[in-house]
Amino acid sequence: MLEHHWHALTEAECFQALDSSAAGLSSEQVEERRKTVGLNLLTEGTKVSLLTVFLNQFRDFMIIVLLAATLISGLLGEYTDAITIVAIIFLNGILGFVQEIRAEKSLSALKELTAPIARVRRGGQVVEVPAKELVPGDIVLLEDGDRVPADGRILKATVFDVEESALTGESVPSSKDPRVTIAVDSNLGDRKNMVYMGTMVTRGKAEILVTATGMATEMGKIADLMQQSEDQLTPLQQRLDQLGKTLVWISLGITVLVVIAGVLHGHPIYQMFLAGVSLAVAAIPEGLPAIVTIALALGVQRMIKRNAIVRKLPSVETLGCATVICSDKTGTLTQNRMTVQTIFADGHLIQVTGSGYDPQGEFVLAGSKIDPNRRAAVKSLIEIASTCNNAVLVEQTSDDGSTWTVQGDPTEGALLVLGRKAGFTDPDAVYERLDEIPFDSDRKLMSVLVRSESDVFVFVKGAPDVLLERANRVLLNGREETLASSMRKSIQSTNQALASRALRNLGFAYRQFPSLEAARKCEDWETNLVFVGLCGMIDPPRQEAKEAIATAKSAGIRTVMITGDHQITAMAIAKELDILPPQGRVMTGAELDETNDEQLARLVDDVYVYARVTPEHKLRIVRALQSRGHVVAMTGDGVNDAPAIKQADIGIAMGQTGTDVAKEASSLVLADDNFATIIAAVEEGRGIYDNIKKFIRYLLASNVGEIVTMFAAMLAGLPLPLAPIQILWVNLVTDGLPAIALGVDPAESDIMKRRPRDVREGIFAKGMGTKILSRGILIGIVTLAVFLWSLRTQNGLEHAQTMAYATLTMAQLILVFDCRSLEGGIMKRNPLTNIWLILAVLSSVVLFLFTIYLPNLAKAFHTVPLGVTDWIIVLVLAAVPTFALSMRRVGLLMFRPKRGDQGMAA
Repeated sequence: MLEHHWHALTEAECFQALDSSAAGLSSEQVEERRKTVGLNLLTEGTKVSLLTVFLNQFRDFMIIVLLAATLISGLLGEYTDAITIVAIIFLNGILGFVQEIRAEKSLSALKELTAPIARVRRGGQVVEVPAKELVPGDIVLLEDGDRVPADGRILKATVFDVEESALTGESVPSSKDPRVTIAVDSNLGDRKNMVYMGTMVTRGKAEILVTATGMATEMGKIADLMQQSEDQLTPLQQRLDQLGKTLVWISLGITVLVVIAGVLHGHPIYQMFLAGVSLAVAAIPEGLPAIVTIALALGVQRMIKRNAIVRKLPSVETLGCATVICSDKTGTLTQNRMTVQTIFADGHLIQVTGSGYDPQGEFVLAGSKIDPNRRAAVKSLIEIASTCNNAVLVEQTSDDGSTWTVQGDPTEGALLVLGRKAGFTDPDAVYERLDEIPFDSDRKLMSVLVRSESDVFVFVKGAPDVLLERANRVLLNGREETLASSMRKSIQSTNQALASRALRNLGFAYRQFPSLEAARKCEDWETNLVFVGLCGMIDPPRQEAKEAIATAKSAGIRTVMITGDHQITAMAIAKELDILPPQGRVMTGAELDETNDEQLARLVDDVYVYARVTPEHKLRIVRALQSRGHVVAMTGDGVNDAPAIKQADIGIAMGQTGTDVAKEASSLVLADDNFATIIAAVEEGRGIYDNIKKFIRYLLASNVGEIVTMFAAMLAGLPLPLAPIQILWVNLVTDGLPAIALGVDPAESDIMKRRPRDVREGIFAKGMGTKILSRGILIGIVTLAVFLWSLRTQNGLEHAQTMAYATLTMAQLILVFDCRSLEGGIMKRNPLTNIWLILAVLSSVVLFLFTIYLPNLAKAFHTVPLGVTDWIIVLVLAAVPTFALSMRRVGLLMFRPKRGDQGMAA
């Protein structure tokens, strides 16, 4: 079927374009179209097998080179080394595999939004068919509670409201009208004559003409966008990938030099090749991927305690360098609960405190609390609002207290809450409802005929301008007075002033009849009304959101609001939350449509609010920010947010109000739907990244020490100072436990006062490379010195290797305490603040001693027992690299002008 702008066509034009009629399609037409358009289902992209997902874990360049070195080691008879390396690589692959197979369920959740059964008119008969069998041209019957099974043009409707927030971002149901035609370029939320797959009917009945099914629907377009969105490598993944390649090439270069040097010294090629492989093992941190994964997993457990559930491990550290948080408005920054904030009655503006559906609040006039029941107009307004109402306010109790929900229209729910705040809890006990004229989009009014003892009234609510046209009197100071032109203008001016504050306004009026018979005889109840007042409502901001946004600002993170709601509403909320600065820009979906991607990329840094946007717009905004070098976090809860959530560097979904689609597309889910939890997660992410840098520094400095030891010895024609299995044990076990303990190091106190780190910042930035090389070289020098001393005392090669093995291990275990501070040193932080590190070091010492003093292990590790003198020499020299440089730093800091605690590179 050709795609049309169905909302801009008349009913007759839609029937003609779809070759259908009010009687529906024939069975022959249905079969013919199904062959063309297929089933009304959302399709998924090409499935990747579990085996492929698992094998992809080993595509990393560093892993491939390690596997090649392992194969060579095995061929040369070094089976212990080969088996150990393979075991570590395999374990890391399993960890990555388990995380990845949980990540791609978004489209499955989307498919669940398709209604299973649809009532359809075919050949003049109403029948029930599976929703997947619908085709364009079908006539579908919908009623209250139905989920819309396909996109369609409304043909007939009776008081028809549809909840579209998951698709459009609107905070209240949309009232539909089949008789209007809409401009071709209108926004999705403005198409009052259309319904869309996956939305929910909240009131009324309708017949629709199906215009699109399956992947051709608006929901299908979102599914397609999600397939096009690519998962982004996190900054840490990019840095580790670069680091791995660098280390591999360095190790290969050193290996070649060693082999050439050894051959020139007269050593056999076979022996030198084996030595070169051992050196490669020393250069490449085999345990680094596994330790990073474990550190991230530990961070995830801490984040769960702060109500942030991580679905993708690498995304944890991405939070630490986020520069922009793109947040949906409805349900994320706001409560998604309409609340009456202002009443205009008796010529006064009265503020109503409280928010959401909790019926706790006060009425405040000119700064003073008032009793609304002592003012006739206010009391009358509240009674009309609560009685001319079809919603139900429900209290649910639990051990945590009471929660309130609304069954029915959220706007009517807000009016019931207003009545409860005033003590008007049971309208049915005061007024007997006799009849009702439902709301419709032509009249823009709803009326009920009620009786209270001998009094008969018609209570009316609706659009203020319509009510004013139908009113000839006004209730002032408890008396009905003629509605003079000056008062009419005053009411209109107040209505406009409230609307400019993004409040949704309703007017209230009544008409009294002398008897029920007189009311029944009246041809038009909604004339000669007595105007009572106005209610201004809004979906209020979350109380904690403003503070969280301020914290984000102090951390150098910009918050951007992206919503499907109206521009005035979005601007009002943004100003209240301090998102929109005086010079900040606001863009609408229509303006985005007129802006190409290059123009948007130039403008995106100045725009803080986007209103009336579509899923495609959200995706473009995220991509534009990324093109400017921003690390983007995208929050949301609706289906319409899912493509942008997936595209963002860190996708964040609401756990309580969020759709399954948004959750499955995300990297992070907020268990409490609290925007402030995002900032807590950012703080945790920054701490995790700091800790990752700490143990990268620790591991690489240790590896440099091993390289210097092995490289210098082989260039000098000396025997191997360390056996290959000793190198591997130090890399994977002795180093591994302290490195993991660094992953739970407490964060620095100023962590949320720093600006986000530059996403282009390398692993060796801010003096990291100098720290690694200086300590690593010193560790290598003292290790080689101990090896030479032992070798020259003629204690034998195994004793010399054991001494070197012990010195290297102890030097690294002392170094780990120096690595706790990125800018300071071993003297800066109290070691007792990380008890896990102390336990890890003690465990590493015990395991190391096992390889020396347990006979079976000593044989496998080519070690011999050491005496007291040996240990004194080992411990004194092992402390030199860390304490010598730390004392040098302390001395320099004492004799330099104070410039703040900036630390030093060395």
